[in-house]
Amino acid sequence: MKVLIEAEEIREAVAGLGETLARDYLGKKLTVVGVLTGSVMLLADLVRAMNLPLRISLIRASSYRGTSTRPGELEVDEQLLDDVAGRDVVLIDDIFDSGRTLDSLLEILRDRKPASLRSAVLLWKTGRQQVEVEPDYHCFRIPDVFVVGYGLDYNGEYRYLPHIAGLDDSELQPQDDPGLM
Repeated sequence: MKVLIEAEEIREAVAGLGETLARDYLGKKLTVVGVLTGSVMLLADLVRAMNLPLRISLIRASSYRGTSTRPGELEVDEQLLDDVAGRDVVLIDDIFDSGRTLDSLLEILRDRKPASLRSAVLLWKTGRQQVEVEPDYHCFRIPDVFVVGYGLDYNGEYRYLPHIAGLDDSELQPQDDPGLM
């Protein structure tokens, strides 16, 4: 596993994003919506860096399951999502890959009538975008490699890593991903 982004770089970038969001949303009725489970670390660090009154809500979305390294059908669970009508909302996700998840979640949130809606991601993977939408804020652009750490996982593992690392083909289980055979 090759470290792509060190823990200190992540801390600095998230602190900078928090300062930017705090300036942009000062005096507004803000709700940040974290996408479970990958955004948990980012969400926690980001809201502490923002240092302003806000609400936190959650939504579960997954298109990667098990040992797959390519997105499958998106599954969304809105049960934890609070009422965001009339509030300024920032959707927080770990990674912008194909963009299908972000696009779908923004549509779900738009239907709930927020005052404004923007998105922020830790990582923006280049070369994989399949939709018109792009994140409003991001910390890092990365190459098209499968990454883990700081909330991102492979088969439920590696979320605990304080850095972002790329897994190479020898660290993946190709029998579950026909795209790697």
